[in-house]
Parts: sequence; structure tokens; C-alpha cells
Amino acid sequence: MARRQGTSAKKAGKEPAPPEKHDIRPGQSLELLQELHILTRDGKLNQDSRRKLKQINHLYQFIEPLLEDVRRANRSITLVDHGAGKSYLGFILYDLYVRQNREAECRIFGIETRDELVDKSRDLARRLGFDAKSFLNLSVADAIHADAIPQQVDMVTALHACDTATDDAIRFALMKRARFVVLAPCCQAEVAAVLRRNKGKALASSLAELWRRPLHTREFGSLVTNVLRCLQLEAHGYQVNVTELVGWEHSLKNELIMAEYKDLPRRKPAQRLNDLLRMLGVEEELGSRFFTPPEERLIRNEP
Repeated sequence: MARRQGTSAKKAGKEPAPPEKHDIRPGQSLELLQELHILTRDGKLNQDSRRKLKQINHLYQFIEPLLEDVRRANRSITLVDHGAGKSYLGFILYDLYVRQNREAECRIFGIETRDELVDKSRDLARRLGFDAKSFLNLSVADAIHADAIPQQVDMVTALHACDTATDDAIRFALMKRARFVVLAPCCQAEVAAVLRRNKGKALASSLAELWRRPLHTREFGSLVTNVLRCLQLEAHGYQVNVTELVGWEHSLKNELIMAEYKDLPRRKPAQRLNDLLRMLGVEEELGSRFFTPPEERLIRNEP
């Protein structure tokens, strides 16, 4: 039967596609995918690397129209990728967008604190001729004031930057007045830890039943962390959308937060952010992380 089906396909002029090709976008560099160990040397994908490639390529579909918006407005694009790690996202963004839009003036910065990863990424960028891609061995706090990065950037990304690194990327985006912020959060452990420490005091309220049990503490902490992040961005004038990155079968860390600066009214989301911190009993420990604009800016921004 398989032989007959194959013969029929040939007669119809439709050769069956190689099993790996549907995972790779047109024009995508196979050499880069091999260097990132997404593809093996003989061009194969294992299940883990297929999931990774699907996540990044799907994220690119969200980011590409935003880059086009920036290019139409500015012609030049400055993107900063925080918690870059091995820089899967940064390299693939460069390969799929910068390399194929040579007329655009693009600059992509990868920010990472681990020396060995920065050195390897610099070497790979040099070998591939990705000369508009830079890697800085910096913390987020240092990156805010680094001379190598412009005072204002167009886009800030963070793909599965662990724990508080996503919040650090938000702080960077706010300080750099980024037009777009694209975040795929990872293990949000800090809020859950604070909820756990304050559980005894919080149990006076029936609301604390939402996180009384350890499993619920972890799950509720993850949800609350991302809700606080969205409110913080809204409190600084951003329009925020939350969606799924890919199907849940590919990743359990599947939430995608996308924000665009629109200079929207800030007072209501700022109030709700602070109210939520107080209601959960975490204002003292987390108020400085999920900060809102000064009161005078809130008033001035209201219509």
C-alpha cells in the first residue's frame, strides 16, 4: 500500500516533503540551526529541538510585524534581548529578519551575565558574519546605564528568562522607553516564595485559600506574577495583550505578554496594582519590583 501511495504521489507531481522541512522557515540558515544544536550535522531534529524551534519560529511570527511597524516609522531598529542565554531568539531574529532586510538599519543586543555563553555567542556571530549583533556581559541594572546601548530602544524581548529576570527586563524597557515589550515568562518563583512566607498572616482572609496548599501556592504565584507584570506595564502607559505562545503540548511555560507604548491613562492600573499587592500582603517585599510612576505623572497623564 505504501508503495502504491508513493507511486500515486509521483504521478500527481507531488513528491512527499522531507520529514524535517516543515519545521524550517524558507530562507532559514541551516548552518545557524546546526551551530545552535537545533539541527544535527546531518540535518535531523530530535523532539526537544523541534519544540525549541517551533517556539522560537512561532514567537518570530508575533515579533516580525512589530519590527515592520518600527521600520516604517524609524527605518532603524534597536532590539535588546535580555537573559539571552545561548541567544536562540536573537540569532534567529537576526537570521530571519535582519539578514533578509539588508536595507533596514538594525541592531540587536544580547544581554547575558554568564561569561562562557557571551564568549560563544560572540564567536558564532563573528563566524556567521552577523555584524549588527552584539553581546554584552552585563546585569540588567548595568545594561540600563551602559554606553553601548542607546538611551532609547525600540523593542525589548525576554524568552523564558528565569524568575526575576523577566521583571528586570521590564524595568529596563521602562527606563529605555521601549515602544514594544515581548515577554515569554519562565519560572516565577519569587512571588510564590513571598506568599509562602506570609501565609500565616494571610490565612485570616478567606482569599488566602487560593494559595494555602503548596501546589496552589506555586500555581497561584505564577499567575499573580504575570498579572502584576501586566498591570505594571499598563501603569506606565502600555497597551498589553496576553496570549499563548504555542500549543501546551510543546511547552508548559506558554504565556506570551506583548505590550506597546500608547501613552494610555495610568491611574487605574496603578491603583489596581498597589491594591493587589496590599490584598496579597506582599506590598512591603515586592512593591519596589512592581513599581508604578510617581503620583504627579499619574495625575498629569489623566484626560
